[in-house]
Amino acid sequence: MESDMRETRRLTRLLTDKIETIDPGFGIELMTLTATLAEPLRDRQTISTLVEPEEPDISDLIDVIANRLGTSRLYRFAPVESDVPERSVKRVAPSAPDDSANWPGEWPRPSRLLSPPEPIETMALLPDNPPVWFTWRGVRRRVARADGPERVFGEWWLREAETNSVRDYFRVEDEGGERFWVFRAGDGEDPATGSHRWFLHGIFA
Repeated sequence: MESDMRETRRLTRLLTDKIETIDPGFGIELMTLTATLAEPLRDRQTISTLVEPEEPDISDLIDVIANRLGTSRLYRFAPVESDVPERSVKRVAPSAPDDSANWPGEWPRPSRLLSPPEPIETMALLPDNPPVWFTWRGVRRRVARADGPERVFGEWWLREAETNSVRDYFRVEDEGGERFWVFRAGDGEDPATGSHRWFLHGIFA
């Protein structure tokens, strides 16, 4: 994890957390701190301006959490330029800079994706109508509102098997107000585009 380390108090606190995990055995006579990678620190303005508010610095919090849990267990999600939902996200370090990639803005994406998508039982009028009801994990839900379809094609340039792959996604809301992201594998007409089975892929917050 990249970090701008110039504060003695911050370094001392991080070292103290790790020192408590050391088994001293018969005692420790000497302890040496080694910096395996060191680079010149960039100049940093420490006086806040009157024009723009200073952005909050959470790097100290990131370092404390990573020090306790491990850097591999601390991450954030970043967008990947892919129309296939499960390929449109990647894990990056919390302090990694943002790139130019963005998630599609025309259609909202759920806050939670199921991996893999889970099959559901449903009934819908083909080819473009949303489900009237669906059963997921043994619970039958009647659809009160729906929006779609959003058609997603396979990435044929990556895999030949995806040349005819099609998914039709719908945002549906049940009578209890819970919102789900479901899709039909196939265009609802041509069997070559998919099995025409239904899946639940995500849950909206």
